Amino acid sequence: MKKLFSVLMAVFIVFSLSSCGNTWGNDAQTGDVKPPGKKADIVDGKPEESPEPVDYNKVKPNELGQVMILMYHEIGGKESEWVRTPDNFRKDLQALYDKKYRLISLNDLLDGNIKTVAGYTPVVLTFDDGDLGQFKVKMVDGRPRPDPDSAVGILLDFYKQHPDFGKAATFYIYYPLPFREKDYIDYKLKFLAENGFEIGNHTYTHSSLSKLDGNGIEKELGLNVRHTQDHLQGYDVDTLALPYGSVSKEYAGYLLKGSYEGTPYHNKAVLLVGANPSKSPYDAEFNDLKVPRIRASEMDVEGLGIYDWIAYFDKHPDKRYISDGDPNTVVVRKDMADKVNKSMLDAKKIASY
Repeated sequence: MKKLFSVLMAVFIVFSLSSCGNTWGNDAQTGDVKPPGKKADIVDGKPEESPEPVDYNKVKPNELGQVMILMYHEIGGKESEWVRTPDNFRKDLQALYDKKYRLISLNDLLDGNIKTVAGYTPVVLTFDDGDLGQFKVKMVDGRPRPDPDSAVGILLDFYKQHPDFGKAATFYIYYPLPFREKDYIDYKLKFLAENGFEIGNHTYTHSSLSKLDGNGIEKELGLNVRHTQDHLQGYDVDTLALPYGSVSKEYAGYLLKGSYEGTPYHNKAVLLVGANPSKSPYDAEFNDLKVPRIRASEMDVEGLGIYDWIAYFDKHPDKRYISDGDPNTVVVRKDMADKVNKSMLDAKKIASY
């Protein structure tokens, strides 16, 4: 653990860091197109069952704990500040699995649809920019397949070996060339949508929204949605990752909803560049306009990287979101019950211990 860690923790609560940083269907194992169908949820072929009663004092659920939303960029090549090698990405997945983290989609987190097994912690993967290494095609027997060393291929392979880990990630793309292979844009977007992954808004041209007025923001966000829906009719693009992590406060209201030339857009949440875990969606202090992420890097991190935060939660398990296994119940410690956002509950029950 780093010296003066408590000081760093306070500093890095600041969210903004510089960075960047019809119907459809196909088969997750073969990549073949299937008959048209609706946008799919992740289904493991098992009927839903009522969860077994949980001993709260043994499991120690904490559904007001923090959740890591990990931010990746390029996968492949030489390890650097914004590049994760395939082997290191595999290492990350294994480390999360071994430490009892399980994948959920960003939308499930935002909606409070958290079905993580009791005693385990949800984690969200996000990928910015739609780089080639995130989803590269490899031709097999004359047909396109996810390259096994691309992020999508690695996630599918890890899921095959560890189905209890889950299969979910959100890819924040921009145009005109998401994933950098012109002939496979349609194939890739349809594959992602049908196989449990999400597609998010990263503006139309990767523009810095801090330099645009309201009309400019509407154009960037509306055109992104329009072009995604050209490939995926009716697809709901409903989260935004800010390029460079910033926007003018004067025009921040345009981030959540607007319209450009007849194409409306709406966003449940706006994701920042860094640099700390997110509050639970059940926490009254959760801010959907400022959802922080953790840099999935071990190099030149202006803040704390993925393994720093894994180590932090190992040392401070009381700060970590621990599921009770029942998405219909929000379980918190008695001393935190007054911090629950009641508007997130709907028909959910609150339980404390």
